[in-house]
Formats: sequence, C-alpha cells, structure tokens
Amino acid sequence: METVKISGSADAGAGPFRPLAGVRVLDFSKILAGPLCTQYLADLGADVLKVEPPGGDDTRNWPPFAEGVGAIFTAVNRNKRGIVLDLRKSSGLAIAHDLATKADVVVESFGPGAADRLGIGWGRLSALNPRLLYASISGYGTRGPMKDGKGYDLIAQAFTGMLSLTGEPGGPPARSPFSPVDQATGYHAVIGIMGALMQRDRTGCGAKIEASLFDSAVGLLGYFLQNYWLRGTEPERPGSGHESLCPYQAFATADEPIILGVANDGFWYAFCELAGMRLLAEDPRFTTNGDRVANRAILIPIVADILARRSRTAWLEAFATRGIPSSPVHTLGELSGHPHTEASGMILRDGSFQTVASPLRIDGERLAVRLRPPALGEHSRIVLAELGYQPEQIDALIADSVVGSRDFAAPGRL
Repeated sequence: METVKISGSADAGAGPFRPLAGVRVLDFSKILAGPLCTQYLADLGADVLKVEPPGGDDTRNWPPFAEGVGAIFTAVNRNKRGIVLDLRKSSGLAIAHDLATKADVVVESFGPGAADRLGIGWGRLSALNPRLLYASISGYGTRGPMKDGKGYDLIAQAFTGMLSLTGEPGGPPARSPFSPVDQATGYHAVIGIMGALMQRDRTGCGAKIEASLFDSAVGLLGYFLQNYWLRGTEPERPGSGHESLCPYQAFATADEPIILGVANDGFWYAFCELAGMRLLAEDPRFTTNGDRVANRAILIPIVADILARRSRTAWLEAFATRGIPSSPVHTLGELSGHPHTEASGMILRDGSFQTVASPLRIDGERLAVRLRPPALGEHSRIVLAELGYQPEQIDALIADSVVGSRDFAAPGRL
C-alpha cells in the first residue's frame, strides 16, 4: 500500500502529470457515474467544484460510514472542492450561473428535464458561456421512447439483457455487484469531454456531450450481440465460463477454487502434459479450441476431476512453470494484502484515509491525490470569495440557507 502526502490544496503542484491544470469543472452530478467522471478529471489536474444540494449527495448517507460519510462517496469524490447551493432559490441559481460563466466543463446527472427546470440546462448555460462543454449523464439518452426513464445500474443491466448473461447455467440472473454500467458511463463521459476539449482548442466553440447508462450497457455487450446476430440463438448463462473458450472458468481443487484460463491450443497441450493426460490432448474431440467448445459438456467434468486431485497452490505452481493463465479466486482481503497490490501503488493511504488510485500511471508515477473528498460545504466560503462576494454577503447567504457551509453543519450533513 503506497503512502501519499495529500497537499490539501486543489492548486498544489504535486505530481508531474497534470494536463488539465487550469480547466475548471462544475460538477452537479451525484451517486456514481458523474462523480467518477469528475474524479478522473480532477486526478488529471482539473479544478473540480462539486455542487451539492442541501443535504448533500445521496451517497454521503449510504453505509458503511467512515467519520459519518458513506464509503461510496469517499471512493469517487477525491481531489474536488465542495459547495452547497440551493438552486431553487434565485440567489442560489445566480451563484450557479456566475460559476458557469467561469467554467470550462459542466457535468450533470439530474433526472429527465430537471436541469432545465432548475435553470442550469444546456440551453441556459451555453447562452451564458458559449465556450462551455456540457456533459449530461442520463439513464436512456435523449432520443427514443425510454428517454424519460431514470437511470439505475441494475435496471440498465436488466433492460439491456446483461442480466440474462450473468449467473450459473440454468440458474436465476445475478447482478454484477460493482455497478459496471454506472462506471462505464463515467468513463465514456470522460472520453467525450477530453475529445471536446481538443475540439474547442481548434474551434473555440463549446459542445454538449451525452453519456447514458443504456448506451454504455449496449456498448459493453458489443461482442455478445455480434455472437447473437451470427448464431441467432440466445446464449446460456456461463457462470464463470466463456462462450468462445474452453476450459476457461472456475474449478474446485482439493482445497480452494481456482481459475484456469486455457486461451489457446498451446496452453491446452501444456495443461494435459502437467496433468499426465497426454492422450487427452490427442483426443479429436478436444484437439482445437473449437472442438473443446463444441464438446464443453464432456470436457468440463473431465477437467474438474483432474483439478480436484491437487491443492490450489500445487496447481498454481505447476501452471506457472508452463505459463498457463490461472489465478486463485481472491477475496477483497486477499487482494488488499497481496504483494503485487502493494507494489502496484493502486491503493493510496494518507493517515486514516485510503483510496483506490487512478488506474493510470504516467511516466512511471500514479496521478496525485491533492484533496480528500470534501466535507459538505467545506469550500463554500472560499469559492464565494473567489467570485467576489464580501464576508457579510456570504454570511447572509448562509443565514438564508441559500449556501451551506461546513461551519454551519455537522460533519457530513447540512
């Protein structure tokens, strides 16, 4: 686990790679997809201001908690500053408009039509700032009969057929618990924003970027759909297996489960030799990967019987001698404590605070962590002062509940 020193300043120069330094991002998003998008922008050096409503982002109140703040909020809101604004009040909306005129990027994930009703939709803000890049994250996009549907990861998994693919053969559907659709939508929004920034450098014009859970889920299913169109039949739930490879799945050993990934014929011959089953490699039913896939029902019980004869450690050590892809089925605790995880620098720690790093490494370095996730309204006073508000004006806005500030709130709540 890599130890980092968090600077406590959004403008700190820590870290050699900050290509988005000087880019201002106004983040109206909440939950997962939008905040993950803006966290990646912040990791790349952007000054991200998270704008929360009174009460804050919903995930602040989702357990488990650390120091009164939900773990999901902590996972996707580092390197940001935070302000609380009540956009339903005219003076709160005026502040939002002022911020938008000085921003390069706005990211929002309100329900259908909500941003327009609040006065911060694309039409209103782009009129105030023609250079603005406006990223809208939604459930189903802005076209089609489902465009007014709300976006939730599990609903998207079900609607797009993803749930029909997950689970054990013959069993019920199983949700992918790490919210792949939400996370992919955040990644896609980042890609769109980065491309739009490059275009704006050439043209000077702003743009609207749209990313939806529906589009992202369908994108993730690309090769499954290609297979379906080619085959014309629905696939069976594969469990941990792979429709196009065999044997390529989880197996029990004499003690702990293992993943065996026979991804080509060379690995298959090597496996048969290690197992003392050279005749199996010569069996015409299993000679090529296509043969093995066609005869999966016969082959899998044979391989399962072989693997059950030795321990997980014995098999892993044997496979390593021949370069056969394999892995233990780790728990999160095993992953966290593994020497490779520590050496990778993917988990960063600063005192009691720890977080998963950006998956990028640039010039050999992880992207810097400059700020912990903001307390609710932590930077409200600073941001308003930057806009030119005087202390007495800021006090009045806080007293009128237009603005929330940490000095008026219990930790993690307004």
